[in-house]
Amino acid sequence: MLGLFSKGIFIGMIVSAPMGPTGLLCIQRTLNKGRKHGLITGLGAALSDVIYAVIACLGMGIVATFLETNETPLKLIGSLVLAIFGLYTYQNNSARCLRKPEAKKLSFTEDFFSAFFLTFSNVLIVLLYISLFVRFGFIPTDYPLWITIDGILCIGIGAVLWWYGITYFIEKLRKWFNIRGIWLLNRIVGAIITFLAIAEFLSVLINNYIN
Repeated sequence: MLGLFSKGIFIGMIVSAPMGPTGLLCIQRTLNKGRKHGLITGLGAALSDVIYAVIACLGMGIVATFLETNETPLKLIGSLVLAIFGLYTYQNNSARCLRKPEAKKLSFTEDFFSAFFLTFSNVLIVLLYISLFVRFGFIPTDYPLWITIDGILCIGIGAVLWWYGITYFIEKLRKWFNIRGIWLLNRIVGAIITFLAIAEFLSVLINNYIN
């Protein structure tokens, strides 16, 4: 059970980590309006991520038999998808899309819901979740409902921990944090995700097809 919870936290952090539009919005608001606004923005994104995690769990329940029958090849595919995701994050220069500071100072409620809807507009997150669930053995159909709910909550906790950490990091390094800093962060996150995905792919390949 502890393994499910730790996997949930890890998955939540992976999904939240790349600096896409929501990440840039969080950084902007942290730099321009303070850490509280940036953190509220991250919380809005985390809620969207949890909803998509629930949708992914429901989808996996429908195809549970197929997943069990094809566990090894699906893990390989999941690792490849994760590697592609990592490479995209590594190469993506989202900082070019960084907008000018908002003229109107938004309230915390507006910060929250603007980030929520921005993140929720990316329906492909469901596919990423399914790939991660398969790859890390986070299979909700194998557990009682209450444990599955706790696992989903851990995904939310992982997302919140990421946004808490990134806003803290930006607030402390405000004087030195610039567009190059965002680019470098994307490179680091992308490289880590790609490395882990390749390592897991090779591990599955060796354990199931070579040994």
